[in-house]
Amino acid sequence: MGERVLVMLCTYNERDNLEPLLTEIFRYVPFVDVLVVDDNSPDGTGRLADQLASKDERVHVLHREGKEGLGAATLAGFRYGLEKGYDWIVNLDADFSHPPRFLPELLARTKEADVVIGSRYVPGGRIEGWGPLRHFMSRGINTYARWLLGLPVKDCSGAYRCYKAQILKQIDFDGIRSKGYSFQEEILFRCRQVGCRFVEVPIVFEERRYGQSKINWREAVAALWIIFRLALERLVAWVKKPLKSEK
Repeated sequence: MGERVLVMLCTYNERDNLEPLLTEIFRYVPFVDVLVVDDNSPDGTGRLADQLASKDERVHVLHREGKEGLGAATLAGFRYGLEKGYDWIVNLDADFSHPPRFLPELLARTKEADVVIGSRYVPGGRIEGWGPLRHFMSRGINTYARWLLGLPVKDCSGAYRCYKAQILKQIDFDGIRSKGYSFQEEILFRCRQVGCRFVEVPIVFEERRYGQSKINWREAVAALWIIFRLALERLVAWVKKPLKSEK
């Protein structure tokens, strides 16, 4: 596509998934670089990433001291991508729930938007392998975030996204509240604040191949609270706006 693209994988105990996932990514988009952001995985994911990087110059590794949350890891990857001068930063889960076969379509749509979202909830998108409770929770959190934060997209909580670097540079990363899974909603909120254009591409979300999901009830409750606080921030900004225009 003529621009530099970094695909980011935030990992914690994803050793069994990592090598086949990298193979699959390069099968569909061989021109990208991949950054593995590892939170000191006890299963040796970081060590394996180093081994793979030594064999392929397209693979890079960022080691963090410990598990500080998905949001914190994603921000570390953003900072790396911006420092290295990439034009687009793609994020996808490292467990095969975001199939790499959709990467070409995400990148093809970058001409239309600043953030391209791999969406489960637009026509053509779907989820495989979930029970009724997970469907209910996901639909609920997306409706909640759209309503409170005024987000113009259907899939606010998925992590399969492509971000324009120039847009990310306009966001104050130090002001981001979310360290965990609510980061997905907050970063869209922050992108919208700086005038971002969004487009959604249908994807099929598949259940992870190996390992265990990191999502739990504590994370879900924390996400609801942070989204509510962001909604208050939005309300305050809306109230102050007319006052500024009068000066």
